[in-house]
Amino acid sequence: MQGEKFQLTLTDQIINQVNNLKSLYNTAYEDPESFEQVSAEISLIIQEISKAVEPKPSDSHLDNLIQQVIKIVDNKNEETKKQADDKPITKKKAKTIKKKNKKTKSKK
Repeated sequence: MQGEKFQLTLTDQIINQVNNLKSLYNTAYEDPESFEQVSAEISLIIQEISKAVEPKPSDSHLDNLIQQVIKIVDNKNEETKKQADDKPITKKKAKTIKKKNKKTKSKK
């Protein structure tokens, strides 16, 4: 992507697609026999992600572009996790519900 600039808006959908893509890559890596099964899904997700990129990347840019998008999503996930870890934990007080005691008539 030397000199080429692409724009992609990170939506929840794109983040989920990238996370799914990473999962499929891991599956193919851990179980090479499954590669044929997951390669179609990998290709489909890559095409979906590339549709959200402006200008439309050529096939020669696609591999590097997807690697960059994965890095960006990883950094975003790490940043989100760090922010969540930095937030002080606040406990909500449980509401106390007072029940009115109903007097029951006892049979004698």
